[in-house]
Amino acid sequence: MATVTFFVVAVLAVASALGLILKRNPIHGALFLVINLACVAVLYLSLGAEFLAAAQVIVYAGAIMVLFVFAIMVLIPGKEETGPDPRRAVRLLALPVGALLFVQLAMIVRPRDARVPPPPAGGSAESLGTLLFTDYLFPFELTSVLLLAAMVGVLVLARRRPS
Repeated sequence: MATVTFFVVAVLAVASALGLILKRNPIHGALFLVINLACVAVLYLSLGAEFLAAAQVIVYAGAIMVLFVFAIMVLIPGKEETGPDPRRAVRLLALPVGALLFVQLAMIVRPRDARVPPPPAGGSAESLGTLLFTDYLFPFELTSVLLLAAMVGVLVLARRRPS
């Protein structure tokens, strides 16, 4: 079952990455990115790295995507979608496909048999924190400065100019 789940999630991740690249509407691209980041979280979960999966959902699919959508909404005003939904028939498949993915996720998360060895301690929060603040401190701080610069840039671009 783990192999089937991997292939389903991998196909979904590749399809959402292609949708991100091929979509002309930036809001649709951001939503495809959310799907892709959620697929990465499911893959982390299937590998037994629960902390990384939770961090992926909270930090990337949550906070960073809110920042992206905010920037898109501020920088591209007046691009509302109107008219009938051209993909209504395809959207009806969303509920059964979502239910299938939920069942697969539930099967991954369910309690494991006692004979299966636990995942290695390398994916624990303590070992991750130790690595993050020792060997990878510079890239971690560089990423935080880059995100801060992006937020300041969005605020500067979004500021109303006096007319």
